[in-house]
Amino acid sequence: MPGPADIDTIYLSRTDVNEPLSSFSRFGFFLDDADWPSVEHYFQAMKFEDPDYRERIRAAPHPKKARQLGRSRWKRLRRDWSKLRRVVMTRAVYIRCRTHAEVAARLLDTGDARLVENNAYDYFWGCGRDRRGRNTYGEVLMDVRRKLLEEAKPPGEVPGAP
Repeated sequence: MPGPADIDTIYLSRTDVNEPLSSFSRFGFFLDDADWPSVEHYFQAMKFEDPDYRERIRAAPHPKKARQLGRSRWKRLRRDWSKLRRVVMTRAVYIRCRTHAEVAARLLDTGDARLVENNAYDYFWGCGRDRRGRNTYGEVLMDVRRKLLEEAKPPGEVPGAP
């Protein structure tokens, strides 16, 4: 239950196809020589080195199917996945924002609010049931928001200067 500390917090769902900031939202982008229907498609495909399997995930008809394919235990994940997963997610979210002005605007409209991926079962990407999760997806969104704000500053402007 949100309390006073949550006044400047926005809770989002990574799987809400109607939320532009969700990894499931259908704002496609071009990255790594391919068109990706969603951040989720890209993220799940990058777990694997097999180009045919990546393509199968990229072609999935829905982000939910891409996630299902990405969670397959029949395919070996790339060895460096735990080190790369946040970078991969950040690249995809950033490129999607640079591709779609309305997604970037939605992210910038969050101001300086803390963004939280509201997932009771995910303690890495989300906040977890007890709100003690790492909230990595929320951190990725806030990192991309910070980068977009930096890029919007006029050249030569010194941060914090009047």
